[in-house]
Amino acid sequence: MSRLRAKCPDCGTFTAVALGPGYECHACGREFAAGLVRVPRAWGEGGEAIAEAAQLRVPYPEVAVVEEDTLGDQTLALAAELPERPFVLGGCCCTHVGAVEGLAARYDRLALVWVDAHGDLNTPESSPTGNLWGMPLRMILDSGAVDAEDTILIGARNLDPPEEEHIASIGLRTDPAQLDEALDGADGVYVAFDGDSLEPGEIRSFMPEPGGLMLDEAEELLRRVAKSPVLGAGFTALLPDPANVEPVTLLCVALGL
Repeated sequence: MSRLRAKCPDCGTFTAVALGPGYECHACGREFAAGLVRVPRAWGEGGEAIAEAAQLRVPYPEVAVVEEDTLGDQTLALAAELPERPFVLGGCCCTHVGAVEGLAARYDRLALVWVDAHGDLNTPESSPTGNLWGMPLRMILDSGAVDAEDTILIGARNLDPPEEEHIASIGLRTDPAQLDEALDGADGVYVAFDGDSLEPGEIRSFMPEPGGLMLDEAEELLRRVAKSPVLGAGFTALLPDPANVEPVTLLCVALGL
């Protein structure tokens, strides 16, 4: 299916046609601000539930489903399948690697807001588990797709010592008060949102951590982000509970998607 067409979530037809970054269904007339790419994969042990969560019935037109056998193939396929403004639904946080690389190829300077209870900054050598889903932010920064000065990690409260050391060594911003500094001068921003950044009970996530953002706090944060052009967003590490559709939709609305 062409990236210019998508499956309408309302009437189910394959007639949603791209209008710039958005879509309009020519069958029922509904308009959408982003195109949905599902990535039902999790690169770690026991991640079957979060892979299944990529199939949640969110109210966006489905452009593509990316399900590859290796993370490298997934990254390439996802970058190739991105609509002009993607809403990516994983799967684990490795989903964001392909989304960021795809967008970074289109713009001179992409900013990245990574909202997560964990740092995702490990390497194969530093990781205590070996799970690739603990490494995607490090992969992105090391690849040069996004500069550390254009990146902010928000909500992290369970960091491994090597991650803390890396944050200090590259001067990665972690204070929400520094959001404007991270976005300043960029062409636009991609938001990588892990469900565990929220307080348990606000959403059903795979690795809940106490002390997270309340939903209204997250909405306010994303409204601040949306003062800059939002080029895309991805939501990951959710459980396949239909109750998750409402908070995810609210957060997308806060981003202007």
